Amino acid sequence: MEKPMRLALIGMSGAGKTFWAKKLAEKGAPAVFCDERIEQRLAPRLVPSGYSGINGVAAWMGWPDSATYAEREAEYLAEEIHTLDEVLRELEQKPDASLVLDTTGSVIYAGSHLLKRLRRQMTLVYLAASAQQRQLLIERYLKDPKPVLWRGAFQPRSGETPRETVARCYPALIEARRRSYEALAHCTVDVGELRALFDAKQFLERIRRAEKSGQRAESGK
Repeated sequence: MEKPMRLALIGMSGAGKTFWAKKLAEKGAPAVFCDERIEQRLAPRLVPSGYSGINGVAAWMGWPDSATYAEREAEYLAEEIHTLDEVLRELEQKPDASLVLDTTGSVIYAGSHLLKRLRRQMTLVYLAASAQQRQLLIERYLKDPKPVLWRGAFQPRSGETPRETVARCYPALIEARRRSYEALAHCTVDVGELRALFDAKQFLERIRRAEKSGQRAESGK
C-alpha cells in the first residue's frame, strides 16, 4: 500500500471489482478496466454482428454448448493476455506509476509467467464471496450474463437446458477458481464486509488490515 499505489482486484464476476476500481478512480487513482480494453480489441468481431458492451461480448461468446463457444473463448483469452501484458509493460517501464487494475474473473488463466509478473508489480486483492454470496453471484450471472471462461467446467446432462446446466455447474467453477485466487492473492477481503463501506478510503483501510493479518499469519508459520 506504499506509494506508488498499485492494486489489482481479482475475483469472480459480480464480486465488486469494477465498483471499487471506479470508487478509487473517482478519488484520482489511475485505473484500467480490463473488460473495457478486451471489448475494444474484440470490437472488429463484435460490431458486424451488432454486439457492443460487455454484455455484447457475452452474447457474442454464447452459451458454452454453442458450436462457436470454444473458439471464441480462446479469442477472448488471447485478448485478455495481450491486455495484461500491455499493462504490465507500462508498469515495468514506469516504476513510479500508480495503478488500480480491475481484472476479469478469468485472469487466473493468463499463464504462470504473466501472473508472476503481475504479482511482482502489484498488490493482488482477492474479493472473496461466502457460500451465501456465491449464490447471489450465480443468480446475477443468470440474469445479466458477463463473459465467463468455463475451461471445461460446463458439463451438461441429458435433458438439461443450458441455463439449468449453468445453475448446476457454476458453483463448481466458483470453488475451483477460489483456490486459484487464494493462491495468487497477497491478501483476501470478504465481499460481505465491503457492503458496509461507503468510500474508497474505507476500502483501502480494509485492504491494509487484510495485508497486516496475512503478514502475521505468514510470520507465525
